[in-house]
Formats: sequence, structure tokens, C-alpha cells
Amino acid sequence: MRTRAWTLVLLLVALLMPAAAQAQTARRTKNVFLVMADGLRWQEVFTGADERLINADNGVNDPEALRSAYWRPTPEARREALMPFLWKTAVPHGQIYGNLLKSSDAHVTNPWNVSYPGYSETFCGFPSEVIKGNSKVMNPDTTVFEWLESKPAYQGRVAAFGAWDVFPYIINTERSGLPVDGGVGPLAFGKTSPAIDIWNAVRAETPYRWGGACFDSMVFRPAFEWIKLNTPRVVFLGLGETDEWAHEGDYEQYLHAAHRVDAYLALLWAYIQSAPEYKDSTSIILLCDHGRGGDAPLTTPPATLPALEGVEQKQWRDHNSKVVGARQIWIAVWGPDTPPLGERANVPEVTQSQVAATLAALLGEDYAAAQPRAGRPIGDVLGGARRSGGD
Repeated sequence: MRTRAWTLVLLLVALLMPAAAQAQTARRTKNVFLVMADGLRWQEVFTGADERLINADNGVNDPEALRSAYWRPTPEARREALMPFLWKTAVPHGQIYGNLLKSSDAHVTNPWNVSYPGYSETFCGFPSEVIKGNSKVMNPDTTVFEWLESKPAYQGRVAAFGAWDVFPYIINTERSGLPVDGGVGPLAFGKTSPAIDIWNAVRAETPYRWGGACFDSMVFRPAFEWIKLNTPRVVFLGLGETDEWAHEGDYEQYLHAAHRVDAYLALLWAYIQSAPEYKDSTSIILLCDHGRGGDAPLTTPPATLPALEGVEQKQWRDHNSKVVGARQIWIAVWGPDTPPLGERANVPEVTQSQVAATLAALLGEDYAAAQPRAGRPIGDVLGGARRSGGD
């Protein structure tokens, strides 16, 4: 009997050792940055600038200069011109989902296709039953940020920065107590510096073109300084100009804004790789809150395709529950725990609702178990079997 008992013990140890080893591996990520580019379409992310929109009807003042900056003969070259860091550094070292041309579907699960519901779905892991628009109401649902903050390892190490004054409501600062900079007013929490003081003065002295939304530089630059001073473990960074310029119908500034998002990511990643607190222990998740309208992107020279006319010229500007294509998003992940599978093709769909649990899982935390309504982590980005649905 004793021999049988020892045999069972040894068998259990043998079975548990691979799981323990996998758990150790899964915890190489100690920090996660969640970055979102508001309303940046999958069409531009995967195929670059659309030549059919480079015209005066879409706000382009100098079409030739814009073509010189971003137009190239192939989709691969165009997307590298628009977002060089993403395609030359991040994607080769991680994964990106959402290119419908390659049977990779990423989409929201909320029916509204607007910002607050999209951010709430991303942060909470499920579509809200009450948030249907962008009104400033405190989010009744708990975000993954608030959930992590409740754990001793993350207390005082979670922060959010966004170019929109609705973010304090989405993260519900009244209940969560989390430090959230909505881009309006001074950044006044945690350790600050003379550089942050200067950016606070710039904010105070600069008119807000879009009411409660600031230019991306005014949120990224002070946030970047704050991160270097305070070394948080979990950070949200929301950039909004891609959405604002699109609503104005300014394709020129929309492309420039996307290019700046990429430049900010390059700057952030260079710092992460140089800082002992972050080097080789930080993952980044990058996505958008919703898609936009518009037809399929260019995959052949524009001369072989009919020109966009009338309403087609304007579909890219909008997004809501009635706009076809506005549910389509894209999701990129890179870091020490994500296998470098690059651009995903012919894979099961992934959803915005999986991001919260994926963020937590990269840190070794099981948000999906704590919040049964949340989507499950994206399995492939965690180093599991090569599937994207996430068991």
C-alpha cells in the first residue's frame, strides 16, 4: 500500500512539474502597457495610405507631399512607411491580428461601435449593459485596472493617461481611486518634475480644438516623463487624434496622427529596453477602441480600381452601430512572453473582450476566473498552443 501511495505522489509531481514550469515562464512579464489609438482603421494599419483618399475632398492640402510621405507601390511598403516601428520592430517580435484580407478577424462585441463602449469592453472584458454612448457617467463595471490595483503587488503601481476627459469616468475614479489623467487640467498625481510642470502650463495655455479632447502630444509627453519618475507596473495610454481628424474628414492629419502614434511607441519601447525596471520584463498591447466605415483597402494599383465617389469618399470618417465595418479592429501584442509569430493569417477570430484577461494573464493573473463575463485570454500571445481563440 505504501509503495502505491509513493507511486501516486511521484506521478502527481511529474504531472505538476510542467505546469509549474509554464507558470514560471508566463511570469517573465512584470509590467504591461496598454496603448490604444482611437478609431485607427485596420485598413491603414495593414495596407497603409489609401491613394483614393489623398485628395482635396478629404482634407489633403498637398496631395503630392502626402503621397511622397506615405504612398508606396505595395501594401507592405505603405504600412511600413506609415508605421515603421510597428512593422519593423513590434510585429516581428510579437503578433498582430485583424487583417481581414488574410482571414484574421478582430472585432468588438459591443453593438455600438463608439468610444466609451469600446474602451469599457477593453478594460472590463465584456460589453456593458448600460453604456451605449459617450456620456460622462461613471462606469458601473470594474475594470482590470481596478481589479489589479486591489492586489498588494500592484497597489500604487497602476496609472492611466488619455487624451479625452471621459477616461476618469470609464475607469470610475470615484470608486477605484486610480490615478487617471484625462488630458484636461494639470497632471498632478504621483511624483512630478519641472518638465511635467511645463507641460501642465502648455495645457492651460492651449485652446482645446475638440472640447474635452487634447492633442496627443499633450498627454503622451507628460505621461512619458511621469512613467520615468514613478515606474508603474500597469499603464494605460490612450491617444485620440486619429479619431478626431477622421471625424473632421482630414485624411492628411489622420495619417500624420497615425505616424505619430508609431513614433511615440518607438520612443516608449526604446526607454523600456533601456530601463532596468522594464527591460525584458514588459509587454505592450496595442489596439483601437472601434473601427470606421469604408470599403476594402487597396491591394492593387488604384488605376485598376474604380474611384471612390459620393458617400464612399466619406464612409471612412464615421463609426456607429449603423456603419458597416465599424466593428472591425486590430490587436497587436509584443513582449517577453509572446511568441514572435508576426502577422497572423488564417486564424480563429479574436475580440476586444479578450484584451483585459490577456493583459492580466501576461502578468500571471487570472482575470477571467475572477470575472466570468470577461473574454478568455488570447492563447497564442501567451506562448500556448498555436491557436488564437484562447482556451
